[in-house]
Amino acid sequence: MIELNDYPLVYEQNVAWGDMDAFGHVNNVQYYRYIESARICYFDELGILDQDVLTVVASSQCKYLNPIFYPDHLKIGVRVEELRNSAVRMSYLIWSTQLQKAAAIGEAVIVCVDKVNMQKTAMPEIIREKIKQIEMRVQHKI
Repeated sequence: MIELNDYPLVYEQNVAWGDMDAFGHVNNVQYYRYIESARICYFDELGILDQDVLTVVASSQCKYLNPIFYPDHLKIGVRVEELRNSAVRMSYLIWSTQLQKAAAIGEAVIVCVDKVNMQKTAMPEIIREKIKQIEMRVQHKI
């Protein structure tokens, strides 16, 4: 399994009391919110939100490994696994500091669409290069 230090960007998140459900553990929907926050942090570093493209989640999945409880501090690793013409496939690792192990792993495909016609479009070259630079922080070649 990939370790947290294999991810070039690690987003940190405290578990809020309201993240839990009636069963006393973090609700499954929250995992997707944690992943989204990590992805946006990565995208902020890329500057992709300042480009003439929008990013749309085409697919996503999450595999729950261990339940998370309040209080906890999470570390969410995010990286690009595959760079396509108009999309990226990203992976995520949600690490629980309370449990000292992975709580979940996830994956998503994010597609670039044109802001005007809302059709799939090529990823800007400057963004492709920034992704490669970010991934090289952990010697991850894509």
